[in-house]
Amino acid sequence: MFLFRRSRPRVSVDQARSRTSGDTPDAILLDVREKPEWNAGHAPGAVHVPLSKLVAGAGLPTEATGRPLVVICRSGHRSQQAAKLLTERGAQAVDVKGGMNAWAAAGHPVLDERGNHGQIA
Repeated sequence: MFLFRRSRPRVSVDQARSRTSGDTPDAILLDVREKPEWNAGHAPGAVHVPLSKLVAGAGLPTEATGRPLVVICRSGHRSQQAAKLLTERGAQAVDVKGGMNAWAAAGHPVLDERGNHGQIA
């Protein structure tokens, strides 16, 4: 029954940025969009692993292993799936409400694959 389904923890884009940036971030920002989306624009310092690879059994990159994860995608749907999958695998993971669309709308930086101003695709 839907009334009893527990929702997973979610964070705002401001909380995500606060937790994953600065000199001593307490979490890794994990972007689970596909490569063309990542190349067009992603958050500085984010780590990239497409959801499709996670679903296929791929592990996390070294810099994300054993760290709390803040998972982001374009709108928040894939990141919810990824956070659930990663939590089931034993990771501490939350997803970002609104994804990169909300990140960019909040005025947070977005870089393309060359480090220039990017866009959300």
